[in-house]
Amino acid sequence: MCPPATFVSAPVNPLTSTDDALIDELSTLRDYIRFAVSRFQAERLYFGHGTESAWDEAVALVLGALHLPHDIDPNVIDARLTRPEALRVMALIRARVETRTPLPYLLGEAYFAGIPFEVSPAVLIPRSPIAELIQQGFAPWFTVEPPARVLDLCTGSGCIGLAAALMLSTTEVVLSDISPDALDVARRNTERHELLDRVEVIESDLFDGLGDERFDLIVSNPPYVDARDLAAMPSEFGHEPTLALAAGDDGLSIVHRILKEAGAHLTDHGVLIVEVGNSAVHLDAAYPDLPVMWLEFEHGGEGVFAITAETLKAYWAETAPSA
Repeated sequence: MCPPATFVSAPVNPLTSTDDALIDELSTLRDYIRFAVSRFQAERLYFGHGTESAWDEAVALVLGALHLPHDIDPNVIDARLTRPEALRVMALIRARVETRTPLPYLLGEAYFAGIPFEVSPAVLIPRSPIAELIQQGFAPWFTVEPPARVLDLCTGSGCIGLAAALMLSTTEVVLSDISPDALDVARRNTERHELLDRVEVIESDLFDGLGDERFDLIVSNPPYVDARDLAAMPSEFGHEPTLALAAGDDGLSIVHRILKEAGAHLTDHGVLIVEVGNSAVHLDAAYPDLPVMWLEFEHGGEGVFAITAETLKAYWAETAPSA
């Protein structure tokens, strides 16, 4: 069983006399959830870092603050909070409202593919639809046997590669990223999930630090936000590392390199899977003849493509003479 992440104290001023008065009036988990929903709605917070509504965010905040599991017995909602617990919850509510800090950073933890991971402002908060592919064992590409080696490129917290390692018990995984701070988080998550025997963490500017290593599957959620979208993002995104979001005017400055270099690091029957989000339109415009497969997701999400090593190498072999 995974140990909980360390609680991160909310970066706010000391509680006021008004907060003390509220704590005297609020009593149960139900009270604090209802109060948090009202505050979040009134302040028009943005939700999208693990929750989709004020209610979901309030439930996640209160349960997270009290180190309670998400599948807790519903009867506990009427349990009373101790004063230290009430102070912690109130501080988190204030931090979420006053600083617009995404809740996973305040709690120090986020869930991806149903698995808990440590997060910090050094890494993106996990929310990729690639989780669905992991839970399906990366079908239809690996239905006979799982990939022997997987590279999680631009790994951040390590959530994609580590979730794959947990789902595919014989697969070896490499987590790579250019950010030393992100890799520190990835290493802690690797240790947390007891995967040190099958997971290697490597600092690398895309493929530069990987030598001639080859993989059956390369999966990546790289920076892909174009300049226009970056400027229009809600303030919550300002707490995430710009290095992991911004990717030039068209959102493809990193993806261009991945497409050109990935073939040399895929096995003959390997597969490349990359998330580009809203920059999918730019990718189609930049590579009109590249036959990528745009993936569909049952539980939402878009802008993820797959391409086989054979197809990718054939494309560059035909394109290179005129490039």
